[in-house]
Amino acid sequence: MSDSPLYAGNLFSSPRLRLTALRPDDSATVERWYEDSEFMRHFDASAAFPRPAARLHDFLTAADKSETAFRFGIRLHHTEDLIGLIALDDILWPSRVAWLDIGIGEAAYRGQGYGGEAVELMLRFAFHELNLHRIQLTVFSYNERAIRLYERLGFVREGIMREFLHRDGQRFDMVFYGLLAHEWAAGLGRG
Repeated sequence: MSDSPLYAGNLFSSPRLRLTALRPDDSATVERWYEDSEFMRHFDASAAFPRPAARLHDFLTAADKSETAFRFGIRLHHTEDLIGLIALDDILWPSRVAWLDIGIGEAAYRGQGYGGEAVELMLRFAFHELNLHRIQLTVFSYNERAIRLYERLGFVREGIMREFLHRDGQRFDMVFYGLLAHEWAAGLGRG
């Protein structure tokens, strides 16, 4: 434990959830999420379609062998149930930059603040443990709930890829956000 005012408690734990290693039996849970088009259409720009557990197992464990990715399961404290995924990917160590990905797979836990708690934990890990300087992400313009979350946490809208995504006969923008370590430190407590 540290006495630093920027650090409080377990690095991977918040009041309601924990970030954990992904486990072999998590593939079956994630397979079910990939059958949920709402999850898929927020989590991925690829076409939404079910994926088999074996393929998802490779995706979930790929970060274990990588020096440029950290992937965690988002679990409830009281049950240990897996409710989502969060990752830092494509880390550019010389520049100390990473991409953030998050998805709450269990529909019953969407819109209840779990994503925000998980992102705050991941930012603490990214800036305090990995000593990263910048975290960046993309979000589709129709995902207004995620946009509100990122802006509340201090992410700055940096650009837009206009009409990037085609879904249901409409075009949607992909929005870029970034957060610098000193911006996050200055805004602690805002979330």
